[in-house]
Amino acid sequence: MRNGIPNLSALQAFEASARLGSFSRAAEELALTHSAVYRQVASLEERLGVQLFTRVRRRIVLTDHGAEYAGRIRHHLEQIEKDTFGLVSRTGMGRSIHIAVVPTLATTWLIPRLADFHRLHPDITVSLSVRTLPFQFKDQPFDGALYHASGIWPGTQGVLLFPEKELVPVCAPSLPRQPDDGLAGLTHLHLSSRPEAWRQWYNAQGLAYGPQAAGGPRYELFTMVLAAAQAGLGVGLVPHFLAQPALQAGVLVQPVAQVLSVGQGYYFGYPQSDDRPDALRVFETWLKSTA
Repeated sequence: MRNGIPNLSALQAFEASARLGSFSRAAEELALTHSAVYRQVASLEERLGVQLFTRVRRRIVLTDHGAEYAGRIRHHLEQIEKDTFGLVSRTGMGRSIHIAVVPTLATTWLIPRLADFHRLHPDITVSLSVRTLPFQFKDQPFDGALYHASGIWPGTQGVLLFPEKELVPVCAPSLPRQPDDGLAGLTHLHLSSRPEAWRQWYNAQGLAYGPQAAGGPRYELFTMVLAAAQAGLGVGLVPHFLAQPALQAGVLVQPVAQVLSVGQGYYFGYPQSDDRPDALRVFETWLKSTA
C-alpha cells in the first residue's frame, strides 16, 4: 500500500454506500455482506480520522466531509474504470467508448438503433451512462455526451443531431373529457426538468395558466410522463417524435391541435481535442447519418 492511500476495497465500499445511501444496498452491489461493508467503512473512517457518515438508527447520512470525499473518490474510481477500458481496447480486445446520455432519448431512440452500429462496427463497444444535467468532461469519465440543449456546450465541440421542434399534448383515448373544452378539467402531467413547459404552452395559445394546470404531478423522465398518460392519469406535454409511435398505435391521442414550438435540440458533444479517439469519430459519423 502506498503511504496515505487507503485500501481500494474500503474506498469502493464507502463510495457505494454514499451513492446508494445504505450499507445493505452497497453490500448487494459489491457482492459482500452488510457487516463486511460496515467494517470497511468504519476502518476507512478510523484511518482518516474523519467521520464520513452520521448513523441514525438504520439510516446513514453523509457528513459534509463525507459528501465532499465521496464525490472525489467517485471521480477517481470512474477514471480507473475508464483507464482500464482504454488499456483493454489497446490490447486486441476491441475498442470502447463511454457515452453520457439523457435517459429517454437513450431508451427510445439510441438503443433501438445500436444494433445497426454494432453490425457495422463489431469491434467497438459503446457503454452508456445516464446524465440529465450539464457537466465538464474533465470531471467525468466520458468520451462524449448525447444531450438536450439550446446549443453546443461551452468548451466542447460536436454536432446538432436533430431539433426537437415541438411538444404536443397527449393523453389516453379513454380519458374522460367534455367535447370542445380543450384541456379544462384534465390533470396536467409535468416533467421535473422542464417545469415551465405547460406555462409556455398556455401562454403561446393566449390562455390563462391556472391552478388546475399547474397542480399536476411531476415526473423525472419523459418515459414516465408517457406511461402516466397511457395509464389515464392525465395529459402530458412531450416531444412529438417521442410520442409518435404511441399516437400511431392509438394508445395515445392528441386531445387538442395546439403544440408548443421549441428551439432546443439533441446534440452530440465531446472535449475539444486534436487527439480524439478514432472510435469516437466513427460513432459520431454513424450518429449523424442515423439522425
